[in-house]
Amino acid sequence: MEQTEEDRGVSYRTLIWLAVAAFSTGIDGYVLAGLLPAIADDLRVSEAAAGQLMTVFALTSAIAAPILGTATSRWERRRTIALSLAVFVVGNLVVALAPNYGVAFGGRVIAALGGCLLNAVILGYVIAQTPIRHRGKALSFVLGGWMTATALGVPVGLVIGQSSWRFPMILVAVVGTIALVGIMLRLPELHLPAGTLADRLRPLRQPRLLAGLLVTVGILCSSYTCFTYATLIFGPTFRADWMIILIMFGYGLFSMLGNAVTGRLTDRFTPIRVLTVVLTGLLLNSIIGDVALTFAPVTVAAVMGLIWFFLAGVGNGGAAVPQQARLGGLAPDSAAIVMALNGSAISLGAALGGGLGGITLAAGAAPHTLLTVAATILALTLGLHLLVARERTA
Repeated sequence: MEQTEEDRGVSYRTLIWLAVAAFSTGIDGYVLAGLLPAIADDLRVSEAAAGQLMTVFALTSAIAAPILGTATSRWERRRTIALSLAVFVVGNLVVALAPNYGVAFGGRVIAALGGCLLNAVILGYVIAQTPIRHRGKALSFVLGGWMTATALGVPVGLVIGQSSWRFPMILVAVVGTIALVGIMLRLPELHLPAGTLADRLRPLRQPRLLAGLLVTVGILCSSYTCFTYATLIFGPTFRADWMIILIMFGYGLFSMLGNAVTGRLTDRFTPIRVLTVVLTGLLLNSIIGDVALTFAPVTVAAVMGLIWFFLAGVGNGGAAVPQQARLGGLAPDSAAIVMALNGSAISLGAALGGGLGGITLAAGAAPHTLLTVAATILALTLGLHLLVARERTA
C-alpha cells in the first residue's frame, strides 16, 4: 500500500533545507580550527586567544540554548527557524568583516545565539512533523548535515582560507542564506505548545541523568582540548598546508566511520557496553599517542601522531550514538528535552576543551602536552561513566 504524504510527514525535499541549515551551523563549528595561525596573525593576538573564538561560540551555545528555546516556545516554528538562521548568518558576516579581535569575538557570540536556537528548533520541528515510525530516518537525514560538516569543515576552511581566513566565514554565511531562502519557500508553518524553563530542566533532578550529561561534557572536553589546536600539534612534523588539509579531512572521515559503526553496534549490544569500549579505547589511544609524541624519534612520532588522531576521530565520532541512546534510556518520557540538554552539554564540553587547551598553551606548554590533558579528562569521564552504569544495573 502506497504511503501518503501525511503518513510520511514532511517530505525529504522539504527536510533537505533543514539539512543544509544544519550543515552551515556544523561547518561553522569546525572551520576555524585549521586557521588559528592565520587568524592570530591577522588580528594580532596569540594563537591561544584565536582559539577562544571557537570556545566562546560553544560556551554561548551551551548557556543560551535552553533559555532562548523557552523564550521563543510560543512562536511559530518556521518563523523561529528563519529568524535564528538569519541571526547566525549576520554573526558570521560580522566575523568575516571584523577589523579587530573584539569585533570578531562579538560576531562569534551573535552567530552562536542564532545557531544554538536554530539547532534546538530544527530538532523539535522534525520530531513534531514526522510519524514515530519514520522519525529515526528523518532525524538521521537532517543530522547528516552535521556529520558532513565534521568531515568537510576544517579541510574546506583550509582550502578556501589560503588567501584569507575570512573567506570561509563568508562561505558559511552564503550557505546559511541559501538554506534560509529554501526554508521560507518550502517549509510548512508549525505551532507547538509552549514550554517553561522548569519543564526543560526537570530531568536534571535525576542524579544519574545529570551524571550522564557530564559524561557528554567530558567526551567533548577531551576531544576539543586537542582538536581545536590540531594544526599546532602537527605543525612541527607536517609543515605543508596540503598535509594539514588531508589530515583534517581524514579525521572527519574517520569520525563518520566511527558514527556508522557504533550505530550498528548499539543496536546489537547495549549502549553502555559500546560506550565503555569507546571510552576505554579513547583513553588508551591518548596515552599511547602522548608517549609517542613526547619520546619517539621525529619520523615515528609523525606516524604515531597520525594514528592517534585518526583513532581519536573514530572514537569521538562513535561516542555520539551510544551516549544518546543511553541518555534516552535514562529518561524515556522526556527524550526530546534530554536530547536538547545533551546538545547544551556538547557545546559546554567543546567550550571547556577549547578554553583548557588555550590555558595550557598560554602557560608555555608544548602543543603535544594537550594529549596529557585529554587523557586525564578521559580517565575521569570513564570513571564517571562506569559509576552511572553500575547504578543503572544495581
